Amino acid sequence: MVSKASAFKPPHNEPTVRLTVAQATIRFLANQYVERDGERSRFFAGCLGIFGHGNVAGIGQALLQAQVEADKAGTPSAMPYVLGRNEQAAVHTAVGYARQKDRLQTWAVTASIGPGSTNMLTGAALATINRLPVLLLPSDTFATRVSAPVLQDLEQPHDNELTVNDAFKPLSRFFDRVWRPEQLPAALIGAMRVLTDPAKTGTATIALPQDVQAEAFDWPESLFAERTWHIARPLPERSVVAKAAEIIRSAQRPLIVAGGGVIYSGATDALRAFAEHTGVPVSETQAGKGSLPYDHPQSVGAVGSTGTTAANALAADADVVIGIGTRYSDFTSASRTAFNNPDVRFVNINVASFDAVKQGGLSVVADAREALEALTDALSGYSVANEYRARTAELAKEWDDTVSAAYRVGDDGGSLSQSQVIGLANTLSDPRDVVVCAAGSMPGDLHKLWRTRDRKGYHVEYGYSCMGYEVAGGIGVKMAAPDRDVFVLVGDGSYLMMATELATAVQEGVKIIVVLVQNHGFASIGSLSESLGSQRFGTAYRYRDDQGRLAGDKLPVDLAANAASLGAEVIKVTTAAEFTDAVKVAKANEHTTVIHVETDPLIYAPDSQSWWDVPVSQTSQLESTQKAYEAYTEWKKVQRPLVKPYDAKD
Repeated sequence: MVSKASAFKPPHNEPTVRLTVAQATIRFLANQYVERDGERSRFFAGCLGIFGHGNVAGIGQALLQAQVEADKAGTPSAMPYVLGRNEQAAVHTAVGYARQKDRLQTWAVTASIGPGSTNMLTGAALATINRLPVLLLPSDTFATRVSAPVLQDLEQPHDNELTVNDAFKPLSRFFDRVWRPEQLPAALIGAMRVLTDPAKTGTATIALPQDVQAEAFDWPESLFAERTWHIARPLPERSVVAKAAEIIRSAQRPLIVAGGGVIYSGATDALRAFAEHTGVPVSETQAGKGSLPYDHPQSVGAVGSTGTTAANALAADADVVIGIGTRYSDFTSASRTAFNNPDVRFVNINVASFDAVKQGGLSVVADAREALEALTDALSGYSVANEYRARTAELAKEWDDTVSAAYRVGDDGGSLSQSQVIGLANTLSDPRDVVVCAAGSMPGDLHKLWRTRDRKGYHVEYGYSCMGYEVAGGIGVKMAAPDRDVFVLVGDGSYLMMATELATAVQEGVKIIVVLVQNHGFASIGSLSESLGSQRFGTAYRYRDDQGRLAGDKLPVDLAANAASLGAEVIKVTTAAEFTDAVKVAKANEHTTVIHVETDPLIYAPDSQSWWDVPVSQTSQLESTQKAYEAYTEWKKVQRPLVKPYDAKD
């Protein structure tokens, strides 16, 4: 484990260059490229983070040196540095960027030892859950242990090698710790292997002890040669395509569930051709929203717990479900109550075998675009019945009318509802603009109500649904797509988790439009609490009343003033006309603008006629809880804990 400065002579007298471990890391990352379909691009856009005693003299010095060398050469730095306000938020920014870039580019994130590094744990989980690439470089304790225990060092009597960074192991798709300089090349190449693998990507973590970061070593120059990683498009096996086509041909009421894999694969055109050829309706997960434009004849919108009545009605009767790039989360399957035809079979197209085997379906392990093109050819001459096309159109029209009604603003002068705010933002934004959200009641409402017109126009982080993601993620989206306006829709609860990244947006000149919805508490959990018989307990931002409950007057929290203090321009609105004017100003601005609007949290979006499994107390003295448990038991009767194999015999 102990590392010393050393000189290593590669075989065959290969030329070497003497650099610290941190300098070598930055130089290596600057020369990594990816290629897909003949298009080549640099993989790392730069490095985000915050410096402390664990990395300021290591990665920090290396980034400064790279900047100085670029300045002397008269070229931009290949690894520019962006200072964040919170290490977790920095990871969110990298993730937002990677998702907008279809996983073909990301950022590295550096943090200091101890709390700086463990602040990134939530971001690490989020990236891995969402299958999005990000490289984390947490600093670690002294490899030499010469002055142990050092500041912010975790001591465990049973294991001297255990550090807080071991917490990254279950959250990362790749983990390594560089105790000695010689270990660095293998760690870097191992991380790149995972980051550029569509089936395995997620968080890659390389822990760098703070003393090792500053150690010098003689590196072979070949380590820093430009390296291009090919992003594979695995082809489906012919026999599996034939079996999938056979199953689909047997269907009378098939339904597609389009997930994030459709977007990342660039398979939207292939999906459109498949849907138009066969007439199979297309529903969408949160990550897959935008797979088809909302008004396409085969589009029935969101599916599952936050789905449309159109998609959920078709899902309930579907005899074949074609999942494309989806991991079938509980929201997608409505906690296994959405697909309730007793004879339903699944065909699952996914680049990852782990996801392709779910629901007992036929596993088509392949790139989404390649599989769809192969299936379209194999289904030549097949089409659903005209009656089924007509039912799809009728259900879609009914839901579209429902959305229009939810968007409609009356002239009563009352507070806007959240649905109306969504409608205004949707209507006033351009087709290529991007909406960003992550947590609270907003994601579910957006999933149902947002009319997506562009495949990259919808960005809701719902794998981890992480409060605080919105502003930081929106910054990443805007950096990845500077030619689009980015609308960050965030409730007060999530905003307060990580509002400080507004300062980062101002610092970097990254323009985002933040629609800050003030509803004085956790609206989503308040509504959920009420539905589960817990009476919105502990979910409102209020003073305590005479009984000591959080049920007194509203707290005098001024979120508009808070946003202004961080450098953003703030516009407070109360009416639809004021909101419209504010959006026009925000779009014309070249800087970050926050539109503050108060809504009525008790006006709900249209119902999905669906369910989400959140257990209710089986015994209670509260009548509200007793009634909620009765409703819960009725839904449990519909739940299908397992789905039979696609080839099971009755």
